[in-house]
Amino acid sequence: MIHASVAMAVAPLWRTIEQPPALKLLVAALGLALIIGELWWFLGPHGPLVTARQGAEGKQQVTITVDGGYNPARIRVVAGQPLRLTFHRVDPSSCVAQVIFPDFQRSLDLPLEASTSIDLLPEEPGLYPFHCGMNMVRGVLEVVAA
Repeated sequence: MIHASVAMAVAPLWRTIEQPPALKLLVAALGLALIIGELWWFLGPHGPLVTARQGAEGKQQVTITVDGGYNPARIRVVAGQPLRLTFHRVDPSSCVAQVIFPDFQRSLDLPLEASTSIDLLPEEPGLYPFHCGMNMVRGVLEVVAA
């Protein structure tokens, strides 16, 4: 005589229902598309490329609004010329309370509802990313030869 507990342990708690291959392929393709879309959302370029303007002090200048992201987030500047980036933060999130420029080894605290500037000297052409303190909000400096 088999006890009821042994019989339940042998019997599966669920059964497999075989799905058509087309449905399996559709689900896999949809999952892959969602992964690619999420990667693009977080890592892809957003917004137009803005070229820095020459300011009165001979510095390239760009004002960046911080509101759920950097606007503009893609900035073209000329190598070898001083650059002043002015950040105006309107987003109360603590994530964007700081901006970090890892290639320049510089960071800047961004007070809420205020404009704060940082001066950089991009000497070599290339792409120089910058990001918030949590590395979730990103931008890039595109430095081009003179």
